[in-house]
Amino acid sequence: MPVDLNALLENWRAHFPDALALWSKFTRLREPIWCTSDDDAARQGLTESFAMIRLNDHSIVINLKEIAQKNLEDYALEILAHEIGHHVYCPADLTDNARMLARMRWALPTKEYHAAFIGNLYTDLFINNRLQRDKSLRIADVYLALERAQGKNAQTPRMWTFYMRIYEILWSIEKGKLARGKIDNQLEGDAYLGARLIRSYAREWLDGSGRFAALCLPYLQEDDAAAMQKWMRVWRDTQNAGAGGFPDGLTAIEAGEQEGAIHPAMDAELSGVDAQEGNQGNAGNPRESAAPIINTGQRREPFEYGALLKQLGINLDDHEIAVRYYKEAASRYLVKFPTREIPQATDPLPEGLETWNVGAPLENFDVVSSVMYSPHIIPGLTTLERVYGTSEGSLPEKQPLDLDLYVDSSGSMPNPQVNVSYPALAGAIIALSALRVGARVQATLWSGAKQFLKTDGFVRDEKEILKILTGYIGGGTAFPLHVLRDTYAERKPNARPVHILIISDNGVTTMYEKDEKGEDGKIIARNALEQARGGGTMALNLFANWEQYEPLLVDAKNSGWEIFPVSTLDELVAFAKAFSQIKYGV
Repeated sequence: MPVDLNALLENWRAHFPDALALWSKFTRLREPIWCTSDDDAARQGLTESFAMIRLNDHSIVINLKEIAQKNLEDYALEILAHEIGHHVYCPADLTDNARMLARMRWALPTKEYHAAFIGNLYTDLFINNRLQRDKSLRIADVYLALERAQGKNAQTPRMWTFYMRIYEILWSIEKGKLARGKIDNQLEGDAYLGARLIRSYAREWLDGSGRFAALCLPYLQEDDAAAMQKWMRVWRDTQNAGAGGFPDGLTAIEAGEQEGAIHPAMDAELSGVDAQEGNQGNAGNPRESAAPIINTGQRREPFEYGALLKQLGINLDDHEIAVRYYKEAASRYLVKFPTREIPQATDPLPEGLETWNVGAPLENFDVVSSVMYSPHIIPGLTTLERVYGTSEGSLPEKQPLDLDLYVDSSGSMPNPQVNVSYPALAGAIIALSALRVGARVQATLWSGAKQFLKTDGFVRDEKEILKILTGYIGGGTAFPLHVLRDTYAERKPNARPVHILIISDNGVTTMYEKDEKGEDGKIIARNALEQARGGGTMALNLFANWEQYEPLLVDAKNSGWEIFPVSTLDELVAFAKAFSQIKYGV
């Protein structure tokens, strides 16, 4: 019989307050977005399941047409309470969702692309267990109805049999009622471990995520990925939960992230097998017996960072991802925001009179001046107040140096969009520090002859600058002499001083070759330093005792350039932090 979608909508809408109250009487979420057609659902990003959540705006989307087709009309309270649980319990917000997926990726070697799918199943376990056991909702019946909707001839993936067996153990349901596939000893043991994990980590679900992913790995390797995804897509209600948002804190590898990616059988609290050697006193609690976790400050590679964002449902191109990566990675090294210095106080200078009106501070009313102006006191017409100015203070005005930044992007440098590029990171630290104190930045990325990218002069557009710094050319090596030459030939004498900074290796010596006009590079570099009036620095990746092998750099040093050699590229970060403090710090 066809279902009246309008009546279904009113029925489900009436159940929403009760679904909220199941979690807490203080729970507040806006009403779900109700879709009565597949086109409506697609516009909201709901294409495969009958329900979904969005973490960026805390929305729930329900496709009522799909609900009717799958005969789920009678389960309004169960389904709505489940979707609410994703917002108030797990993952709850975009950052914790990202942290969970990061942990799971370590536990899924070669199957990292399944992390979002496994994360969806994992969070569903916590929510459904609470609703079925504590709130007596009919979650098991929802799974039975969905299985019937799959059809009798559908081949059950082994991963799904394992997953359903966990629910049977958690809810003390007869074996085989939910788990319809073959259940051997291995699967039975894994399911018991999974159920124990859900019970043990109910309050610390994030810590158990890597363990659950490790438990699922053999089943992901055994099943056909395409068939499994097709079977389970109807349950994917967090598939694009991160769309429209953007979490912070993902560039660094979090403490405990890698260490928690272990099989539950290796967790004494879950396996029930006490440690026999050396830790008998703490054998029952691995969190006490384990060695303390130290945050090593490791960075995630940009390609890993991008893969994690895409699994959250955040679709950006690789260059945009790199811009966000280096901005976040640089943020911890930036100079502090400047505080405004107030000139020394001086005596106030009377500057004249103006009309005082009702509503202005009474203490500003100048009675004597008003009476002298007119014996008839009429507020707003003959009432006056004195205006005061101040003399200039004795502290001089501080002007930040503009920054002219040249970053090497030749073949000897890493691609910032794939691996961590310390030249790009150092450039980002210094450029963002300069912007923070009010300076302007010209950024130039260079490689071989006529291979360069640059900003449109000196700008204060953070995104434009980072877009240049995170680009990649990967060609030969030829310093862009024409950019250096033209920048200072066209710069006005009264413009603010500029500091010229070059980040490279010994390839910077191409700066002393001739330009396309035949002009000597030494002359161009010397004129640039004179016109810039703010000095010049070269941060270069060089061998020890570089002075013996690089006479051109020795000449540059004698000509006024400050040379800062680094033995490894990651030392550029320490240089960038120190340079920013010296040039742009307090």
